[in-house]
Amino acid sequence: MSGAAGHVVGYEAPSLDAICSDVDAYYTACVARHGATPRGVDWSCEATQGLRFVQLMKLCDASAPFSLNDIGCGYGALVPFLAARFPSCVIDYLGVDLSRAMIGRARRRFSGPQRRFVVAAESPRMADYSVASGIMNVNVGYSRDAWEDYVKAMLQRMFATSRRGFSVNFMRAADDEMDGDPAAARLYRTTPDVWTAYCEHDLAAQVEVIGNYGMKEFTLLVRRRPEAAWPMAAPSH
Repeated sequence: MSGAAGHVVGYEAPSLDAICSDVDAYYTACVARHGATPRGVDWSCEATQGLRFVQLMKLCDASAPFSLNDIGCGYGALVPFLAARFPSCVIDYLGVDLSRAMIGRARRRFSGPQRRFVVAAESPRMADYSVASGIMNVNVGYSRDAWEDYVKAMLQRMFATSRRGFSVNFMRAADDEMDGDPAAARLYRTTPDVWTAYCEHDLAAQVEVIGNYGMKEFTLLVRRRPEAAWPMAAPSH
């Protein structure tokens, strides 16, 4: 295993398009099997799904209107959470997902003023913030090196389309659990230092780690440094 910083000798990276296609197929099958429920996006229940949203949204300043890209939005579960948690805040929301089946469900349930959904691998627009819940966790059959290349590409894309920053969660593994984990072929587990270092060094960002919310995972709040932050956008109408 080489970690996020490098590759083993002889490593050949699969294309990002190939990985995206397999991720699409995996989650399309999930939502076909379980419908627009937490299980449909491979989460166990609504309570833990909501707890993850709480951590991710600690990134955002809700004292003023803001725009938000929800990467890997699934069937749009974040939309009612935002309405309940920030009832007086105007949020220009864009949900982005690889799965056309997911986006179809999201549009039927939640499309409305300042709530749009698109089928894509990355956001087609710049927003003040981006969030991603769980999109890095299920390795759909690739080597660890290949999956970490995919993670890096996703983080780069989120950073490039976020004026202020992005938040993302990962499953946590202790150092002595990184090898020999029986679920390793399917679940990508990592430690905060790996992706904190990547975001600080490669993206030149400030990183806050949140890991004390009762689950074996952690959330990264990745912010542009003050001198590199872009002005907040005026809300669209």
